Amino acid sequence: MTQCASFTLPRLFTTQEEDALCGHRRWLHANPELAFKELRTSDYVTTQLESFGLTPERGLAGTGVVATVVGQTEGRSVGLRADMDALPVLEMTGLAHGSRHEGIMHACGHDGHTAMLLGAAKLLSEDRDFPGKIHLVFQPAEEQEGGGRVMVEDGLFDRYPMDAIFAIHNWPGLAKGHVAVMPGPMMASFDVFDITLRGAGGHSAMPHKVDDVVVCGSGIVTALQTIVSRRLDPMQCGVMSITQVNSGSAYNVLADTFVLRGSCRTLSSAVQDEIESSMHRIVGGIASAFNIHADVRYERRLPATINDPNCATLAAVCAEQLFGSDRVHTGMVPSMASEDFSFMLQRCRGAYLWLGIGEQHAPLHSSHYDFEDGVIADGSRLLATLALTALREGK
Repeated sequence: MTQCASFTLPRLFTTQEEDALCGHRRWLHANPELAFKELRTSDYVTTQLESFGLTPERGLAGTGVVATVVGQTEGRSVGLRADMDALPVLEMTGLAHGSRHEGIMHACGHDGHTAMLLGAAKLLSEDRDFPGKIHLVFQPAEEQEGGGRVMVEDGLFDRYPMDAIFAIHNWPGLAKGHVAVMPGPMMASFDVFDITLRGAGGHSAMPHKVDDVVVCGSGIVTALQTIVSRRLDPMQCGVMSITQVNSGSAYNVLADTFVLRGSCRTLSSAVQDEIESSMHRIVGGIASAFNIHADVRYERRLPATINDPNCATLAAVCAEQLFGSDRVHTGMVPSMASEDFSFMLQRCRGAYLWLGIGEQHAPLHSSHYDFEDGVIADGSRLLATLALTALREGK
């Protein structure tokens, strides 16, 4: 490894090593597995880590894998995390390394994230001239199932204490090889809700003898939109989307139930509180006016992903050292998408970064998506640099 100011920059990969990393990524892409079912993926990751002389431990969140690279002297501990699961999406890329399992594909790039952390593991394990420990966390079930939460609940930070933790997600729309990291909110929380209205249904020709849950529900749909537009501070971010409306099955029957479902996203717990309390108040008030019983279930699934300011600054400086300041962005707008790395950041300070894969690239979760192999080596070196710098800088 070469010294640069106070930084230790990992060496460049050889062409043969880059091809091997690409091979890892394509094998993973061809063999996708859904949340908590990443058995072959875990086997593959374990085999590769063992080839680097590491001793992986398995079992956290069922299919999670954690390996520790121990430095030559005592010191701090830093974590690097990659997600491993795929999505229930039918792949339409037509690629030779496309999914071999119909209806399942790596449409979010977790195959690339896993390959990048394997690359970082190779660099870190071959030269351990650093103080402390680096924990390599391969996490299952990021997509909707909260594998990050389960790893924390299973004792991730108790068994592997960390002073900081970092993760990288590929980002379509950001120029290839560019890096974005901001202090504070990086991605939004993710909440879901179910609203069920119940009343006495009946003949559509006699609405005066029934409780019209459809009219009541329609009023609630409209009124809920005022939460973001009229209840939130205009300087705060919030998104409420009603994604399902279900009621009735006949032309001449006024139904006795009306169900609304949807999701909410915010960048702060205070806004979450306001949205949830406003929803209960609006639904209860309108339902009462129509003499209809209402049940509201509001579930907070993922908290917002909040970067520690010092860790975000360290990450930006590391990226500048590797790639130059023209490829590093610290003023982008947070995304209203969500990420369960947020659970880890609630327990341990750290930072979440975006790595650009191209401005014209297919979007995340698209059936035409494929990870950009050309950024794997850069992502691996950036992960390794983050860990080494965080160990030495002590920020």
